[in-house]
Amino acid sequence: MVLTTRKHGENDVILEAMTLDHGRHLGLVRGGRSRRHRPVLQPGNELTLTWKARLSDHLGQFHIEPETLRAGDLMTSSLGLAALQHLAFLLRLLPERHAYPRLFNALTVVLDHLEASDAAAALLVRFELEVLRDLGIGLDLSSCAATGSNEDLAYVSPKSARAVCREAGTPYHDRLLPLPGFLLEGQRQAGSELTWADVTQGFDLTSFFLNRYLQEHGTRDGGTRSQVLSALEKRYRTEFPWNF
Repeated sequence: MVLTTRKHGENDVILEAMTLDHGRHLGLVRGGRSRRHRPVLQPGNELTLTWKARLSDHLGQFHIEPETLRAGDLMTSSLGLAALQHLAFLLRLLPERHAYPRLFNALTVVLDHLEASDAAAALLVRFELEVLRDLGIGLDLSSCAATGSNEDLAYVSPKSARAVCREAGTPYHDRLLPLPGFLLEGQRQAGSELTWADVTQGFDLTSFFLNRYLQEHGTRDGGTRSQVLSALEKRYRTEFPWNF
């Protein structure tokens, strides 16, 4: 999956791709700025890549073959453009050349569902949760941290990253993070749309833990999440005005 490219010399590019078996991987594409390759090397497109290098720690070269070309559709919408940038940013938080098959598969699902606003919002939040898991900050939303119950989970503890049921959490609700129901298995009814409150609660939840991680590592998100939220809000106001 193409994440980004950058110019290298007059005719070549360095391709940054997300791969199934080797995670995020960079390589040189000879003639990548040619008329033949330029339309293929666009973010969001799926390629078959063959990588060759003299030594394993070298940049190496990619031989590319197009598979699924979705970039044209993604780049016609503000959400598509913003999501591509944000997903690439999230993947760069993880070590290069480490396999993350769940994230690779999740990336494909997200990109294939960006036209459905409520599905896109839910999938983007879940993708952030998956990134947090691979960063070692996995949220446990299976049961209440205080009682062990899996009923009426309504909050997440910012300290333990575990769910808290409504009864146990209500006295401390101002210190806990709201847990939107769509992140719990079986909570969302088929055919029902997420409200904008659901979406913002989901992103607020993942943002808390991602921002803490970024602060600890001295980096920022570059505004990619705010761009995604702005594009989603515009879509929601148009398609689901009753949900505001």
